[in-house]
Amino acid sequence: MPVSPAQIRAVLDEKRKDLTRFDRSLNSDLKHYRDAWRTLTEQCSSHVAEQLSGRRVGSHPLETFDAIKKGVIPNAHCWENREESLAWVRSLLSGITTFAVDGSQIFPSKDISVPIALVQIGWFENPHTADGQYRKDIELDILTPRDLQVKQQGEPVDRQVNIRRFEMEVSRLVRYMESCQQPERSLVLFDGSLVVTFADAFDPDSQKAYVRAMVSLLQASQAYQVPLVGYIDTSYARDLTTLLQHYQPQLNPVETIHDAQLLNPLMKWGDRTPLLRCDREGILDQYGDQKDQIVFSYLQTTRNRPPARLEMPHWLWEAGLAESVLDWVKAEVVVGGGYPYAIETADQTAVLQAPDRQLFYRILQDWADRESLNVQFSRKLVSKLRRR
Repeated sequence: MPVSPAQIRAVLDEKRKDLTRFDRSLNSDLKHYRDAWRTLTEQCSSHVAEQLSGRRVGSHPLETFDAIKKGVIPNAHCWENREESLAWVRSLLSGITTFAVDGSQIFPSKDISVPIALVQIGWFENPHTADGQYRKDIELDILTPRDLQVKQQGEPVDRQVNIRRFEMEVSRLVRYMESCQQPERSLVLFDGSLVVTFADAFDPDSQKAYVRAMVSLLQASQAYQVPLVGYIDTSYARDLTTLLQHYQPQLNPVETIHDAQLLNPLMKWGDRTPLLRCDREGILDQYGDQKDQIVFSYLQTTRNRPPARLEMPHWLWEAGLAESVLDWVKAEVVVGGGYPYAIETADQTAVLQAPDRQLFYRILQDWADRESLNVQFSRKLVSKLRRR
């Protein structure tokens, strides 16, 4: 039966007190954290750095606080209309090549007797030339039972598929960096965080796979001097809140408060936070010489949602390129209407839809029959393949 709207409303009415109490408590804590952030950014940068030096505090400020107003660096670009903003984008990105990769997958199905999966990545390369030329392409891999073997009982087989997708995405980005002809006029966009904290909950081998891939990407960016940005549209990172808890120990350590939530009311479109070096405990300890080489900023990319988190290698800050790279990302967001156009297009290129899934199974069935392999398909799946 479909869900009952009347029952949902009735139960929400019953739980109103709990939800109201939580909301009030959260708003009160958020106010304290926002006040603490404003206080910190009103201090002398060198004094703050000295006070936090030598401690694991979540993040360390890199930029001075001179340009900060009410906790953020105000947007320096204002336009009267869409046409003016696009003219700014053209002037900024002309001759700058943006490159992004995304992936999709078909997980193993219980409707097939043999565990088999498909991973596809797609990329979009836009040199922003006057002729409007660009490149889109895909690459795929099929994971066999040998690829999908799990080493621990209870380990989900889907994790092997996700790891392979991650490795393929990163490998394509690294190959692009290796062949990049004009690194100083290129921008590589990674759809996600450069800090693979999500892998903290996985088994050691899975952690190593994610870390190995990400470290190779960071090392390639540094070796070939190709600007790299990890873009996180909806971030639940707590590096700033951790910093504030160390800076003002009297703050209530609320785990439900995250950085983007803290910053949201302080920022208007195009505003950003100062750059900070990520000093998060956990998975970064496995990054070797890249452990302290990730910096981040929060950028307000929409008018009514929390800011996005942008991460980049530390060498961009040292080379004095961080501000230009942040502007390139901002320009991509303008074109994409609130999300980087290159990442959005790579996603559209890579995505596997229901018809793709059916086509994969149909080809697999025909191929298995031709090769006389004992691959059995459920009656339900065979029926679908015949009807579609």
